[in-house]
Amino acid sequence: MSSCPHVSPAGILCVADQCHGLRELALNYYLLSDELLLALSSEKHVRLEHLRIDVVSENPGQTHFHAIQKSSWDALIKHSPKVNLVMYFFLYEEEFDPFFCYETPVTHLYFGRSVSKEVLGRVGMTCPRLVELVVCANGLRPLDEELIRIAERCKSLTAIGLGECEVSCSAFVEFVKLCGGRLSQLSIMEEVLIPDQKFNLEQIHWEVSKHLGRVWFPDMMPTW
Repeated sequence: MSSCPHVSPAGILCVADQCHGLRELALNYYLLSDELLLALSSEKHVRLEHLRIDVVSENPGQTHFHAIQKSSWDALIKHSPKVNLVMYFFLYEEEFDPFFCYETPVTHLYFGRSVSKEVLGRVGMTCPRLVELVVCANGLRPLDEELIRIAERCKSLTAIGLGECEVSCSAFVEFVKLCGGRLSQLSIMEEVLIPDQKFNLEQIHWEVSKHLGRVWFPDMMPTW
């Protein structure tokens, strides 16, 4: 349903009302509403297992993104406590205002475009169910405090991937130390890690491996 341009929000709501056995749903964010979440949370529905939401902007400033009420998310989680809520963001930095303003039950979070330090800071404060985080790009402002906050508050985090970002080696070691062996996937480009007074790129391999309980190396950029 996420790729069908002719389905209206009312049509999605009608499907939810009729298909009481619906367990998986994928849709574009503009089709998501408080009414739809409440319909999926009603007693007549089975527990939803997988909800994927694509938040996409083609032209900056031309798309208005509405906010979903916290009470609607709360109703969904109360009804379907084990649901995987997967959100793909392809937004420009100035379009994130409606998101991560209060607790959001997202479990898998993918940022396909550059995302600001401020937004990632809000993720750490508002996404306690987060299991996987992938950040394509951030810019040239180190994400030290943001990563540590995510490690401290997102107790279910098991996978993270960082692309065009910057993190000091010390902050990255602290992040891994806080998460420990529950980090089953740790994909970090070597260029992301910035040596500091405590650790250089050679030392960080041993230190991170120690806290993970397995051998780890940063990803290398192909030379071809």
